[in-house]
Amino acid sequence: MAKFTLGERIAEIRKTYSISREELSGRSGVSTDLIANIEDNGHIPDLAPLIKISRGLGVRLGTLLDDHEQLGPVISRKSSDSTQFKTGLPQGDTHHGLSFNALAADKNSRHMEPFIVTIEADALQEKTSHEGEEFIYVLEGTLALEYGMDKDTLNTGDSVYYDSIVPHRVFCADNKPVRILAVIYTPV
Repeated sequence: MAKFTLGERIAEIRKTYSISREELSGRSGVSTDLIANIEDNGHIPDLAPLIKISRGLGVRLGTLLDDHEQLGPVISRKSSDSTQFKTGLPQGDTHHGLSFNALAADKNSRHMEPFIVTIEADALQEKTSHEGEEFIYVLEGTLALEYGMDKDTLNTGDSVYYDSIVPHRVFCADNKPVRILAVIYTPV
């Protein structure tokens, strides 16, 4: 199977199901400008809009991120390339934020999305919310978590499990990069 960009995959799914950008915007709550920016300019948004777009298209989040799928178990080797994308608010000509390495991009019909995420010290992002649940385990560093009105700090070895519908964001607590294992579950 040929490798598609995220924007090409969204556009192809829209075309297959005869869904206009305006209709997808109405179904997902994501602006037509953002959808156009993703499809036409290769913009990679935060996970929340991607989850909303996948729901608006009636597909799993993994369908937008996958290159190919396997029915059996999927093993991700440390040395292998995994699907990678970066989110965060732009700062000048670059994005500073979260780098995602997918751990199960080839798994067919999955409902969980496991990632190793590296959060840059100067990452900028807004709080987001979406359907589902998230589990985070801190591999290295000190993570700051804002969940609704609550704020907390997690150190190496700490974990958190929460409902993603509550506005949330994670970032570096001490201006040093943080590595986490993040598992995102979205209902079908």
